[in-house]
Amino acid sequence: MRMSPASLPRRVAAEFIGTSALVAVVVGSGIRADSLSQDIGVRLLANAAASALGLGLLIALIGPLSGAHFNPVVTLSEWWSRRSGRAGGREVLAYIAAQLAGAVTGALLAEAMFGRTPGAWATEPRAALHLLLGEAVATAGLVLVVQGLRHIGRPALAPVAVAGYIGAAIWFTSSGSFANPAATVGRAFSDSFTGIAPASVPAFAAAQLLGMLLGMVLAGVLYGTRGASGEPNAADARRTG
Repeated sequence: MRMSPASLPRRVAAEFIGTSALVAVVVGSGIRADSLSQDIGVRLLANAAASALGLGLLIALIGPLSGAHFNPVVTLSEWWSRRSGRAGGREVLAYIAAQLAGAVTGALLAEAMFGRTPGAWATEPRAALHLLLGEAVATAGLVLVVQGLRHIGRPALAPVAVAGYIGAAIWFTSSGSFANPAATVGRAFSDSFTGIAPASVPAFAAAQLLGMLLGMVLAGVLYGTRGASGEPNAADARRTG
């Protein structure tokens, strides 16, 4: 039995709630890991595992409602690949606004859950060139996975494939694979293991947008520019980190 397409307000609400939950998982697991171990490897492993598991569950739960983007680069790449027109442009703006608001809400919620004062700015600088390169690579890979699943008609694999990719990219990229401008903004509100200093946010976001373009180019090279072989609707669950 298929679900009826959700209205735009419901889809926007799903993006807000999903992005809030995702950032709360990422930031909260980072705070917890930081309090339990001083070993950077243990902290990274705990954060990566929690982030991947949380992302996969959220994609499975919210994908049928909004597509489970949780990420402006996913929303923009999907819009561009579908050429949605004016109505699609309004949806893109609504999605991105919900994702940004949700990311900040999730970070503040995580801080409050651990008895920390919400709203403290992060102090971890992440503007070094090698980190920006890592972030561009991480985002390009994410977009390629999302576009690839759509082109091969396997959107049902998204909860496992996207979550698995993000979990791996947290380890194999120098940046820790934020791969998500909304989550990057949210993480600026947490002075913790997963935070990013506000001054580093614009450069990180620029690297993510560059990575999005690279991912789209790679998808075009591999799969061409024709439509996907799967169902072109919001139920095909696209995501982020």
